[in-house]
Formats: sequence, structure tokens, C-alpha cells
Amino acid sequence: MADNDNGRTIGLSRRKMLVGLGAVGVASAGAGLGTTAYFNDTETFENNELTAGELDLFVHVDYSEDQGSFAQYATPEGTFINGNVVGGGEGEPLSIDVEDLKPGDSGEGEFCFSIVDNPAYLWMCGELTANDENGQTEPEADDDSTGGDPGPGMGEIADAMEVSVSYCTPDGEVGNEIVSGSLRDVMLALRAGVPLYGDGDPSAPVANRPAFEGVEAPFDESDEPVVAEQCVCFEWVVPTSVGNEIQTDSVTFDFEFYAEQARHNDGTNNPCVEFDTVLTTDADTGVDRDGDGQGDAEGNWITARVSSGPTTVVQVELDGDMYGGGSSGLGEWPSNPNSYVVEANFDVDTDGLSESPNDDFRFGFGSASSGARSAGIANSTSGASGDGGYIRRNTGTGGTNNRTDTAAEDAPGFLAVESADRLTYTFVIDWTSGLPALSSVPTQFVVNEVFASDGGEGVASSNSSNDGRAAIDNVTDASGTITV
Repeated sequence: MADNDNGRTIGLSRRKMLVGLGAVGVASAGAGLGTTAYFNDTETFENNELTAGELDLFVHVDYSEDQGSFAQYATPEGTFINGNVVGGGEGEPLSIDVEDLKPGDSGEGEFCFSIVDNPAYLWMCGELTANDENGQTEPEADDDSTGGDPGPGMGEIADAMEVSVSYCTPDGEVGNEIVSGSLRDVMLALRAGVPLYGDGDPSAPVANRPAFEGVEAPFDESDEPVVAEQCVCFEWVVPTSVGNEIQTDSVTFDFEFYAEQARHNDGTNNPCVEFDTVLTTDADTGVDRDGDGQGDAEGNWITARVSSGPTTVVQVELDGDMYGGGSSGLGEWPSNPNSYVVEANFDVDTDGLSESPNDDFRFGFGSASSGARSAGIANSTSGASGDGGYIRRNTGTGGTNNRTDTAAEDAPGFLAVESADRLTYTFVIDWTSGLPALSSVPTQFVVNEVFASDGGEGVASSNSSNDGRAAIDNVTDASGTITV
């Protein structure tokens, strides 16, 4: 102990003094103690250990196929894929090879998930990796007018095979549909990435959707899988109406599941697509909600991300705060739900890059009453109806437009998807599929613009009902030349 100038004893123990000094960061003995010596003491916390949790994805697979008297196949009981955590390895692949495919053949599978040991957001990805003709037999040539040259993109199985992917329970009870259509259509959707919902209800927005619960271990003491409540089931069939056109053809495709921890994430990170180009509208101040003459948001009305390649993906995001949305009730997108469009305008080199006009393709999504979609339905061979995708094809030159519209349902190789909240639109374009009036697969393209219009109270103009909203830029910049 030490005495102060008045001879009183300082009533602090040595250890309490050290705590006090540490708490306030005192740089000297101070307090008139008459010394510059520091008290000192050392306490050591040894063998401390911080252990990271796990996020290890196990996919349990139950698959079977029926080829009549020719063959029956099922995965061995207990088949699983250990995919590991994101960034922790690509996992162990499982390959299934179906030979001598015939009309009437079918198969079904179930994927169930053990996520050890953190809740996670799941995505399902996929890709059609080959769709080959492999030459033609004489009866196939009679039914198939594609020419018979072997090579990718020429086979008919991808369009002939019907596939459905749905949520299901571990005991196989099928729930809400995820995606269905031809194998080509389904793989186009998976190429763009499909977010999975832990409750099996895909009606909510992607952000902060229900995650898949974590489990302590992928198997219990009896080696039975311990899985989340929701699984994914898929079924495929080659209809008996399919004829000789698929003879000798072959098709290959990949499924992939991706898990990312739910904690500190919102689930919007799409792992299925690597975007290499970003297009935006001009920065704006958005909607004037309070009538003071000033916009109440800040940002870009449209952000479009492009992933180039033989299958090109364009993801268009509309900022609801910029246009209205929320609880304001002013100008929510779309203000006219019966007449709106979102379009990506393309110029391709195999159709005369930089010709005039240069909007060779407009890949879009529109409501049932929008011009291009309405015309596409009118010319539809499939009976397409309602809101959906379309291709507006321009084959004009020298400044003259010569446009035809095709509903997406009638255009193999093109898919347009609208999110549940109508703020994200995804276009998937398979250039090898024979798009309308395309002479050959392009090697380059330019996205001239991406734009949105609601056909009424105006993304691009002041509101006709005079609620004080200013105009909002609805057209992105061009991309420049992108290599396929």
C-alpha cells in the first residue's frame, strides 16, 4: 500500500488497482502518488480453443427406372453424395447411365438432405451438357428433318423427354411443383438456378426464405438418414407418342445442390451462375412518396446481370423502392398488372452485328395483354396463354423492322421466369437450340439495352393521376461486345 499527501491509506488492493487502470487506460501511476512506477501483474488464459462449426451437405439418393422387360434399375439402398461445405470440395459425383432408351421408358428419383450442423439455404443447379444426334438410321431420317449431321444441339431427346421436379416428403409424398416441362426446359431453369424453400412453399420472396434445418449427424445409430423435412423428387418419361426421331440420339445433363449457411446471409446469392457483365439504369432518387417534390429512394431502377456462354443467362432485378412498392401504394410495379413487359434487346453477330436496326432479338416477359406476348399467343402452336415469356424477332435491314413474335412455350431453348414478387426476371437462352430465323450459333452479341414498362402509369413518365411522382429512367446502358 502507499500513502497519499494527507497520510491516508489508499484503499485498493493491488489487483483491484490493476483492473481499474486497465479499465480507463491510465498511462501513469498518477493521482499524486509521488511515484512513476507502474503496478504490474500478469494473468494468463491458456489453452483457449475456438472451434468452427460444420456445414457439410449430404444428399441421400433414391432413384429407379423402368424400361419394361429390357431393364430395371435402382440405386443401392443407402446411396448418398457427400458434397461438403461451400468451398470445401466439389463432392463425390453420382452418375446414372440409361442405355437403349425407348418411348414408354420412365424413371423417378428422390433427393433428401442432411445439412451438418447449421441451417442453410439450398439452391438446385443443372446443365444440359450434350444433346447429340449421333447420325441417323433410315427410319429416323423419315421422321426427323433436322438433317442428321451429328453434333451438339441436334438431338431430339431433350425436347421429347418430359420431366417434373417437385418438393416431396422423405416418404415420397409429392408437394408443390418446382419446375416441369421438357428436359431442355427443366435444365434451362436449373441453369439459371432455382432457390429451394425449406417449407416447400415457393410463393415467398427468395430473400430470407425458409431455410433447411441443420442436423447433428447425417445418420442415426441405426445408419438411417437424418434428413430435413423437405426433399426434392423428379420424374421423367419418354411418351409413347414419341417416334423414330430419337433413334441413336443421346443426351447428358447434370444436377447439383448447393448449401450456404443461413446465419448472416439472406439466401439471395445465386451459386449456379457466374455473371460477367452488369448493366444499370442511371442512378435516381426514385418515387416522391411524401409529396415534397423529392424522391425518397436512391439507386438504380433496373440492374441486369449477364452470364455469357453457349447458354446465356440474363437476370433482371427491379428495385421496388425506386418505383414505389412497400406500403406506400404509389406506383407499385406493375401499376398496370394487365399490360407490362420486361425486355432484353440483343444484337448477334451471325445476323449482322451493328446492322440497322440492330435489335435482332428481344427476349421478354410480359402480361397476357402486352403487345408482344399477346401476339405470341395469337400465333402459338402450343396454346400458350396468360403471362409469360416471348421472343420478338426482327429480321429487317436498312432501318426497316420485320418483326415476328413467338411465345416462349413455342421456342425450345428459351425460358423466361418471373419471381413471385415480380421484381426479378430471368431469361435463359440456349443459342444451340435453333432460335427463330437464326442462321448459326453466334460467337458474339451485344445487349443493346434492358428495359421495363408497365403500360400505364409509367415507369418512364409522370403518373397520369398526378400523385407527384417524377419520371424514372427505365433503360439500361448497352453492354458492349460480349463473347459467347
